[in-house]
Amino acid sequence: MLSVNVALGNRSYPIYVGAGLLDRADLVSPHLRSGRVVVVTNDVVAPLYLDRLERALRGAGATATAIVLPDGEAHKDWLTLNRIFDGLLTGLADRGTTLMALGGGVIGDMTGFAAATYQRGVPYIQVPTTVLAQVDSSVGGKTAINHPLGKNMIGAFHQPRLVLADTATLNTLPERELRAGLAEIIKYGLIRDADFLVWLEANVAALLARDQVALTYAIERSCRNKAAIVEADETEQGERALLNLGHTFGHAIETGLGYGKWLHGEAVAAGMMMAADLSRRLGWLADDDADRVRRLLQRAGLPVVGPNLGAGRYVEFMRHDKKVANGQLRLILLKGLGQAVLSAAASDAEIRATIDQCCSHG
Repeated sequence: MLSVNVALGNRSYPIYVGAGLLDRADLVSPHLRSGRVVVVTNDVVAPLYLDRLERALRGAGATATAIVLPDGEAHKDWLTLNRIFDGLLTGLADRGTTLMALGGGVIGDMTGFAAATYQRGVPYIQVPTTVLAQVDSSVGGKTAINHPLGKNMIGAFHQPRLVLADTATLNTLPERELRAGLAEIIKYGLIRDADFLVWLEANVAALLARDQVALTYAIERSCRNKAAIVEADETEQGERALLNLGHTFGHAIETGLGYGKWLHGEAVAAGMMMAADLSRRLGWLADDDADRVRRLLQRAGLPVVGPNLGAGRYVEFMRHDKKVANGQLRLILLKGLGQAVLSAAASDAEIRATIDQCCSHG
């Protein structure tokens, strides 16, 4: 087991990464406010891991009930969120109740948002079961639901008490979900960790083969990178925005196609390729480095060409992005591999040229 601490004063918490952690009641019990837990999961993950987690909670002296939601990004909305509140209210959950998110990023985001708002805030624990959730969405306290006009536009910052990333749960992850999660791992190499990027180029095959040593290392290093950024900028006033490399383009893909048509990591991968192309147009990224980004994404089985929504629709959706300031579209771009910046330097014409180039075969 490896561990990372997210240092946020009295809201600090540990991230544990390793195989078999679902059974570690000793890791969970110090973070429960009382003996009452409500596990929020979905109808895909529940048959695989809910009984096992509930046994561990009983071993920690807790009583657990479950709220099982439908699976998928299409259900990350007010209607499904309200099912969590229905379960909490009918079960008479109080402020001492700990919510536990068992699943991927959708479950983690919605459980965290419910925890942030139920009775004005209750504690929660993240138990992510996808690569994407283990390296990104479970860490840092961003919680949200989607709106038809924009992804993750309604939410709150609310830090978990604990992140328990059991890498053995990735053995049941569908291949497409595994590959999508690698996009967020690659992101860390591109934005701030060039040495990690080199490691990924050498070890992407091991990650795709679900080698436990490689996965544990990649997840821990990704979490360490994210923790450092969250500690410096918890509520995304500056540096934390760098974690959104490829996301402005990617969110436009998800919104434009309809949530769930492309997985989040797939959209981010195509978005990172667009960011690399735009950085190259600005003279910030060498052609060879842009080609390295393309090759690594392709080797990970990720898309490097976006769907052909039309440049106008892309820009329309991108203008709903949270990084827009005073009507000005700002993007995360690359001054070099491992060196991301938040910039409004790209003109509308350059952005549209990149979209046309990177989506011309979509």
